[in-house]
Amino acid sequence: MTTDKTAIIHKSAQIADDAIIGPHVIIGENVKIGSGVKIIANAYLEFCEIGEGTVISPFASIGTPPQDLGYKNEPTKVILGKNCLIKENVTINRASGEGNVTAIGDKCLLMVGAHVAHNCHLANEVILANLVTLGGHVSVGFGAFIGGMGVYHQHIRIGEMCIISGFSAARQDILPFSKNDGCPASATGLNVIALKRRGVSQEERTTINEAFKLLISPEYNTTQAIEKIKKEVKINKQIETMIDFIQSSKRGVSLKTHKVRFRTNEENSEVCNG
Repeated sequence: MTTDKTAIIHKSAQIADDAIIGPHVIIGENVKIGSGVKIIANAYLEFCEIGEGTVISPFASIGTPPQDLGYKNEPTKVILGKNCLIKENVTINRASGEGNVTAIGDKCLLMVGAHVAHNCHLANEVILANLVTLGGHVSVGFGAFIGGMGVYHQHIRIGEMCIISGFSAARQDILPFSKNDGCPASATGLNVIALKRRGVSQEERTTINEAFKLLISPEYNTTQAIEKIKKEVKINKQIETMIDFIQSSKRGVSLKTHKVRFRTNEENSEVCNG
């Protein structure tokens, strides 16, 4: 272990021999740091496990108590996966509720100032751009990309391989494989680039788009759209994922049509501020 002389490390910490601990880093109680981890400078860690190969940038704060008035100092923690990049001023709160965790998957990128609240679960390869804020108990699926300065309500789900534009917000679930924009965010199309990068064929993408168009069509409610998809569209695993996601939603899924979604600047301001 390479440790700067200014670092402060609690006696309970478990740190791999090849980890690097930079200047003025504070490592508090119940921290476990894996092989190859690099903590650059001025970061604060407590009650967390850091997976091997992860890099933590200056002034990041991981494992601190949740912003939850119901939290009574019960034992919880953050689990941060392998080969993640945690940029400056990121905050990741530990969970509330005894034995619970806030969990970040492998190969995630959390950009400057992102906040992950208590009990959130991020799958592998999630990207949070600058200043994204996730409320408590938010679930983010594999490969999702969330644009900068976005705000997401507690208990919502953000589906796998979706993309959300910057300065968006959501109080409802975000459909897997979709592109989303607005305040509130709503689906505007398929995230074709992500599907191509993950090896989904042109034929499959075309079929997924057929299902997507039915889901956002003003001619059908969601139940009718799903029935029509099952009758008329060749079902593949991505379409099954979308249908299961919608049918298991507790807060509803944002599936407004394009015509309803677009608003004037004044209308958007009223929605966001009122």
